[in-house]
Amino acid sequence: MISLTTLAQEEKKDSDTTRIKLSKREIIIVDKDTIDASGDWSDKHDGRWDGIDFGPTILLNGSGGSSFPLDPQWENDPAKSFYWNLNFFDHRFQVYKHVFGITTGLGVNFTQIGIRNNKILLENSDSLWVVSDTINNYKKNKLRATYLQVPLLFEFNTNSDEDKAFYFAVGAIGGVRVGSALIQKIDSDKIKVKGDYALNPFKLDATFRMGYGDWGLFANYALLPLFETSKTSVVYPFTFGASLNF
Repeated sequence: MISLTTLAQEEKKDSDTTRIKLSKREIIIVDKDTIDASGDWSDKHDGRWDGIDFGPTILLNGSGGSSFPLDPQWENDPAKSFYWNLNFFDHRFQVYKHVFGITTGLGVNFTQIGIRNNKILLENSDSLWVVSDTINNYKKNKLRATYLQVPLLFEFNTNSDEDKAFYFAVGAIGGVRVGSALIQKIDSDKIKVKGDYALNPFKLDATFRMGYGDWGLFANYALLPLFETSKTSVVYPFTFGASLNF
């Protein structure tokens, strides 16, 4: 009997295939039970929610216009009215390969409304109104609200490689207000007065998002009024801007 070690000239292992050379012959052993632990994740996309959104906000009346004859303080300054999200979690439920999925998640929204012409917001249990400050000149005069948000997005992707995919998403973003304040700056003095300011405790926005890779654009339109309608005019924020996904 000739031992295998005598005949074996070369042995090579390549992933799940073992090659043994015996003299002029080569024996190939294929392990069919080998499991690819890495898997094929090419069709599994992350959601298009986690990341940062930033853009200006315009306040609209119930007819879609930007004038408020009874409450001119809501004719805001878009250059000083900002909306930005810090979206720190999402999960995408894959419905059909990479093409279609449903995404939800969690994030924090900061909405800032720039108030024109040195106006001061005042409120009581029945109403919200403004007075003009004829003495001071405000460098900053803004109403800020903070919300905890949860989205429901229906997403479409054009490529299994998400870094090379165009994406489109439509859906809604619901939120609950967790804080609000009037922030003003006169010369070097900064004033911050916390209060509800008749803000609706809840928000619900229709949203459209599109982009390529990690970069995108978004537009949101409020389905719920920004303020309690019993205390001031009906106001619907409209926001658009850019997004960067993590």
